[in-house]
Amino acid sequence: MLNIKHVSKSYGSFKAINDINLTIKPGVVYGCIGHNGAGKTTLIKAIVGIHNFDIGDILIDGKSIKREPLKCKQIMAYVPDNPDIYDSLTGISYLNFIANIYQVPVETRNNLIEKYSVLFEIDKSLGNPINSYSHGMKQKLVIISALIHQPKILILDEPFVGLDPKASYNLKQIMKEFCAAGGSIFFSSHVLEVVEKLCDEIAVIKNGNVIMNGPTKKVIGHKSLESLFLELTDE
Repeated sequence: MLNIKHVSKSYGSFKAINDINLTIKPGVVYGCIGHNGAGKTTLIKAIVGIHNFDIGDILIDGKSIKREPLKCKQIMAYVPDNPDIYDSLTGISYLNFIANIYQVPVETRNNLIEKYSVLFEIDKSLGNPINSYSHGMKQKLVIISALIHQPKILILDEPFVGLDPKASYNLKQIMKEFCAAGGSIFFSSHVLEVVEKLCDEIAVIKNGNVIMNGPTKKVIGHKSLESLFLELTDE
C-alpha cells in the first residue's frame, strides 16, 4: 500500500532524512518513533506530497507521489501534528468543504459525519465557528475530515496530542477497525505505550536514518519499547 524507496531530503547541508526504505502493507498499523528533530514529520510531509524530496520515490498503492500526486491524494488522508484549519468556518462547513473536494455523496457524508461527530462528542458544536474550538476539538474535527472520504491509507502525525482519554480510546478502535477492513496506517507518536500496543510494525528513526524496523514483537524482543527506544537513541 505504501512503499518508501531510498528517500532522502536535505535542507542545505543538513540531511533531514537519509535513504529511507519502508514498506507498509494493507491491513497494517505501522508506527514511526524517534526523538524531536529525528525526521519523522519531514518523512510524513514527503509521503503526503507537502515536501519534495531529493532522491528516491514514494508509492501509494503503486502510484508515485511525484508523478501522480492527485491520484495518490484521492486514496489517502493526512492528519498533521498541528490542526491549523479555517477558523472562520463552522465545523460542519469545514467537513462539507472536505467532502466536496473528495466528491463524497451527500447521504454518505451525512451518515459518516453524524457517526464520528457523535463518537467524538462534538456533534453539538459543529454549528459553531472553529475559532471557538479548543485544540482537542480541532484535532477531533481534523480526524473526522480524514475519515469521511473513506481513504485506503491514513497518514497521521502525532494524532493523539490534545485528545481526551475517551477520544484517544475511540481513535485507537477506529485505527484497528480501519486496518481490519484492509486499510493501512502510518503514524508517528511519542506515546510509546500506545505504539507498542497498537502497532503491527514499527520503525525507529534517529538523525534522519531508520536504525531499526520490522514487526513490533520482533523489534522489541523481551524489552519494553520505552527501554529499547532509550537504548537506541542514547548518544
